[in-house]
Amino acid sequence: MADEINNQSSQGTRRPVIKAIDLSQPSNSAPFAFRPLSSLSDKVGTATSPNRPKMSLPTLSKTKEPPLVIRSHSSSRSKSRENKLKTCPTMTSVGKLQIDGLSYDFTSEDMQDLGEIGRGGFGTVNKMIHRSTGTVVAVKRIRSTVDEKEQKILLMDLDVIMKSNENQYIVQFYGALFKEGDCWICMELMDTCLDKFYKFVYERLKTRIPEPILGKIALATVNALNYLKEELKIIHRDVKPSNILLDKGGNIKLCDFGISGQLVDSIARTKDAGCRPYMAPERIDPQTAKGYDVRSDVWSLGITLMEVATGHFPYKKWSSVFDQLHEVVNGDAPRLTTNHNANVFTAEFVDFVNTCLIKQENQRPKYKQLLQDPFILRAQKEVVDVAAYVTEMMDEMANNGISAFTTNLQ
Repeated sequence: MADEINNQSSQGTRRPVIKAIDLSQPSNSAPFAFRPLSSLSDKVGTATSPNRPKMSLPTLSKTKEPPLVIRSHSSSRSKSRENKLKTCPTMTSVGKLQIDGLSYDFTSEDMQDLGEIGRGGFGTVNKMIHRSTGTVVAVKRIRSTVDEKEQKILLMDLDVIMKSNENQYIVQFYGALFKEGDCWICMELMDTCLDKFYKFVYERLKTRIPEPILGKIALATVNALNYLKEELKIIHRDVKPSNILLDKGGNIKLCDFGISGQLVDSIARTKDAGCRPYMAPERIDPQTAKGYDVRSDVWSLGITLMEVATGHFPYKKWSSVFDQLHEVVNGDAPRLTTNHNANVFTAEFVDFVNTCLIKQENQRPKYKQLLQDPFILRAQKEVVDVAAYVTEMMDEMANNGISAFTTNLQ
């Protein structure tokens, strides 16, 4: 009897176990309890059968939090392109200013805008004041397409160029930052540029710039270019009247030297292709464009001096950009004469300008030779009151209601 009872009890306890693991008839069994996971329903983590205990899944317990959004490929590509045009927060927010030997962290919020003083294909130049120090500066805001990596290279280049502050013929550079794709370059504020200055003298006063003043302009520019090459290993690449600045103190300074190949090339893509070419033939000609050196800036200096001396750009007006490029590359180089369109010049000045405009670059002199040229040596010895002359002309500008700043920088 006891054995029968034991057999019955053991059979009674074994039956549910056998039923629970019976896999011989899957079609009659209840659906698998975890199937709701495939649809990520709101009831995930809870068994569907009332006979089963409730179960929780820790990894999916926070279903109330915002779900992970998976964007489409087109949206991702669009966002990627958008991000390439944005700068990283650390680079857009803080820059370094070097003023009177002290370094200051600064952002665009630290600069009070006093108005636009120049505009061109590159962007704008604004007169601003650094609130902390009260220093008034010129801020050139260049629209740049450089990416984050190129920005780092540019900032390193700018750091090197800080050293140019020790040269009296180069506009003092204070610092730079990136803001929303723009590169802000903070520089010493001068009173006017040579482009605006010479046009006023010739077009409004109907007179000419005296040759001794031209001598001081040439002397300052050659010294600046030579310093950039010898000390900083930089080719300016953009010598023209709008990049030579003057002030009432008699200072003549070069600005906007080739800060970075990345930045300059970026700006070149956005510039008006029809602007007057100051570039040397070897820079325009595709066969030689990759191999130019400082002598290309010597050519640009010659074009600049001839323009400022005569009151006219050396080349005639062209009907198209292609005509411009063709004449510069294939035509004869401009030549100055001692009696040029009723303007009388000394033989020394004429020889200096024409030497700069030798078309074959391998025959064109470099800076060391130019610094020994008779015209430059004369300008070095000559005592000229540049401050008095510039002040007089700028007072005339003010009397004629003309701004000393240009709004058509190239």
